[in-house]
Amino acid sequence: MIFNKKYLPALLALLLGAASVLGFAPYYLFPIPMLAIAGLCYLWAQTRTPQAAWILGFSYGLGLYCVGIYWIYISLHDFGGMPWWFASFCTLCLCAFMALFVGCVGYFSKKLGWMWLSAPVLWGLSDWIRSWIFTGFPWLTMGYSQVPHSPLAGYMPLVGVYGASVITVFLAGLIAHWFAKPSLIFKRNSIAAMVFIVMLGHVLKMVEWTTPIGKPISVALVQGNISQLDKWSPEKAQSTIAQYLSMLQASKANLIILPETALPVISSQLNASVKNALIEYGKQHPLIIGTVEYNEDTSEYFNSAISFSDAPNQAYKKNHLVPFGEFIPLKQVFGWIYRDWLNMPLSDLSRGGAQQQPMRLAGQKIGVNICYEDVFGEEIIRQLPAATLLVNISNDAWYGLSYAADQHMQFSQARALETGRHLLRATNTGATASINQHGDVLAHAPHDVQTTLNVTAQGYTGSTPYVRWSNWPFIVFCFGVIAFVIRRKTL
Repeated sequence: MIFNKKYLPALLALLLGAASVLGFAPYYLFPIPMLAIAGLCYLWAQTRTPQAAWILGFSYGLGLYCVGIYWIYISLHDFGGMPWWFASFCTLCLCAFMALFVGCVGYFSKKLGWMWLSAPVLWGLSDWIRSWIFTGFPWLTMGYSQVPHSPLAGYMPLVGVYGASVITVFLAGLIAHWFAKPSLIFKRNSIAAMVFIVMLGHVLKMVEWTTPIGKPISVALVQGNISQLDKWSPEKAQSTIAQYLSMLQASKANLIILPETALPVISSQLNASVKNALIEYGKQHPLIIGTVEYNEDTSEYFNSAISFSDAPNQAYKKNHLVPFGEFIPLKQVFGWIYRDWLNMPLSDLSRGGAQQQPMRLAGQKIGVNICYEDVFGEEIIRQLPAATLLVNISNDAWYGLSYAADQHMQFSQARALETGRHLLRATNTGATASINQHGDVLAHAPHDVQTTLNVTAQGYTGSTPYVRWSNWPFIVFCFGVIAFVIRRKTL
């Protein structure tokens, strides 16, 4: 059978999308996504219709997401108990849904014209829309591929990750049109623009947007390495609690942080001796511990982080819940999946509220977030500029030995850049890490081992432009450019 050459552009776009994953953790090869998108933009430039551009964009997105988030299958099948064929189907459906956004970028940028200008803003807007549609899943937003080593990371404190997406795709579009356009003037201007953007990014990376406050504190990030298969087993609960008690009592740090749901019981059901031990130890060494809270008055369960110190207990309740993981959207429609095919603990939690305040511990105001909440920069800044230190507690054991945990850490690096804050991650199996205000990983515990990562953390005060204005400059800019392109087209 002879392969039809008309499918070659779509196949090439698929491969370019798959290659773009190399720009994300654990690889951090930031030039590759830009070059891959340049290839996609070149293919778009050769198409004659918006429909053809849509196919190429969809193909690119399918390659990007099938390779980049294949680990969804692991959580559904290996740990959720879903049949392999249905887990594969659900994973493919999610990848295809996300690929639709890249397809739409191709379609509308071709329809609008001026692709070197319209495609970047449409790509940035598509990444932003993915962050809130159906509660949001902005995984592999293109701006993350430039964190932390690329010069474009310097723009993050100003315009956030979606603005970085626009700049990344803009440079890629200039590269593509440099080859596609014969105009010497366009080529000369393209080189000048690219040099200016890269050099400005280098300069911005040297700017200190925030200032240190107080003395550095010692922090112990406890990684229990509890198997997800055992985590919620009633028979293993007491041994898990005993292990964490032993690990935290071995530390003498100013602040000790345990991961998400480290204590696999409802906090109110903790054994009195365990609770007393936490209270007494916390008086000398303040603790933040992930657990589940139950509100008897409202009969609600919360995924929480609670403190033990010489002050009254403080708590942060997770607000941005994972659909199908922590709450069931449209229960009447999808409830049968949980009843018949999925074994997901804590699948019907309540939201904690958007306006929660930082914890006051160890001389710091600590902005806590739980699990993939730190994928949403506009939500992290709600506790700023009050918070002097950011803490993320997670459990990425759901994704096995995949690179999901490394990707998650890269997103935390972006949050540190956007906010100008030191960020600490305490996780069950990885990636446990200390990240400075420039997004650099200062210390990183090995994955899938039981260990405590001892680090020093510095509090910071002040606001980056992103903390002050969130995504609004990016949104206004993108719609302004679209209006400009439409106006030029109608003249």
